Amino acid sequence: MHRHKVSFLFDLDGTLVDSVYQHVLAWQQALHAAGIELSVWRIHRRIGMSGGLFTEMLLREVSAQITPELLEALQRHHAEAYARLVPWVRPLPGAKELLAYLTEAKLPWAIATSGRMRSARFNLEALGVDPARIPVITRDDVAHAKPDPDLFLAAAERLGADIRSAVIVGDSIWDMLAARRAQGLGVGLLSGGYGQDELERSGAIRVYEDPADMLRHIDEIGGRV
Repeated sequence: MHRHKVSFLFDLDGTLVDSVYQHVLAWQQALHAAGIELSVWRIHRRIGMSGGLFTEMLLREVSAQITPELLEALQRHHAEAYARLVPWVRPLPGAKELLAYLTEAKLPWAIATSGRMRSARFNLEALGVDPARIPVITRDDVAHAKPDPDLFLAAAERLGADIRSAVIVGDSIWDMLAARRAQGLGVGLLSGGYGQDELERSGAIRVYEDPADMLRHIDEIGGRV
């Protein structure tokens, strides 16, 4: 295990790929299909956490009866709706350049997303990331997703890296809470719609606008060649 070498663990949606609002609309469509009407802003506030936990929290807000059948139907409708919105998904500014820099600098990096591979694969394709070559941990791989630390712990283990030397990059408070629980260093990005104060209160040691801004300041967080 590389005890002292810095590694980078990235969330995917809203961190490397501009897909948060497509996910919000996909969840709105999934809820509508189940006869549940919920304001879009309430959905956005939950994006980034485990899909199962996400739907259970939203359903409690509208006092809907939570059943395994309903949860499965919502997950299926969301995946179908997101697939229709994928043509509008793009890598965030500087995302490809940031990953290329880390690769060239021989700084290990991995992706850890609360999404399942059936949706994440579209975003990975947009980034040009091959899961056969780069460690990608999804909700399919762990017992609990964010805000639990499992995804980031599994990503660090896949890299053979010490989580305490890892820089954990995400756009949501759920990423930062998971980073704290994993004992890594949380770095927040504004590109998912959360504010700087929220990210900092959740544990972010630095906050940048997007991957391009993070790359400009990469020396601040140990990304030296």
